[in-house]
Amino acid sequence: MEQAKVVLITQARTGSTRLPGKVLMEINQEPLLIIHLNRIRKAKNVDKIIVATTDNVVDKIIREISEQNNFYCFAGSEDDVLDRFYQSVKDERPKWIVRVTSDCPLIDPNLIDAVISCALVNDVDYCSTGIIENFPDGQDVEVFKFNATQRAWKEASLLSEREHVTPYIRNAKNGFTCLDFPCCDDYSKVRMTVDEKVDFDVIEQLIFALGKDGSWLDYTKYLLNTNISDLNAGVIRNEGYIKSLKKDI
Repeated sequence: MEQAKVVLITQARTGSTRLPGKVLMEINQEPLLIIHLNRIRKAKNVDKIIVATTDNVVDKIIREISEQNNFYCFAGSEDDVLDRFYQSVKDERPKWIVRVTSDCPLIDPNLIDAVISCALVNDVDYCSTGIIENFPDGQDVEVFKFNATQRAWKEASLLSEREHVTPYIRNAKNGFTCLDFPCCDDYSKVRMTVDEKVDFDVIEQLIFALGKDGSWLDYTKYLLNTNISDLNAGVIRNEGYIKSLKKDI
């Protein structure tokens, strides 16, 4: 079998502390996880998709749903997500890894392709929509080299670095080349991710209004032109990462 050049890994679990089972919540009888997977399946620059879940018994449902929909699923550590990522691809050793998360059901496949192309053309270790956070929360795409992942897996020691996969690579002092994928404007206050029940309500209203196949910009403009975004305006961005940093201290 030909080695995959670009492998996309999406992390998924049921054990969210703020909204347990959020990726299994349904809109029109379809779990958010499947809405997410069907969107990323449309990315043309991706050779393989891996759903990286935990080896906890409660996450067996993630494995079953993924495999029933023809997605390969890997089960690994719940807390050491960097290890989970590395173990899922260490045998294939693809040149590039794409990281997204399943609590972003409306992630844009064209944006995924664009960030991949940017990383490949510039041959950087890491390229992301989130170095400068101008994209809406929920349109987070990270592309990085397998070699960078392997080095981070060997060297990263802080909880925040292990739990959130890429902080060690993004840290300038570690010598990786990093590139921000620029946004056309500042949409940082727009939320399309699901951490709280109000986030789910926003996604549900977006899908009811525009369907499941819209672009990130279509969804963004709709939110900005209505009052729907007021529902989750008070939710803190990257709250999980902030908590991890506090534990580091």
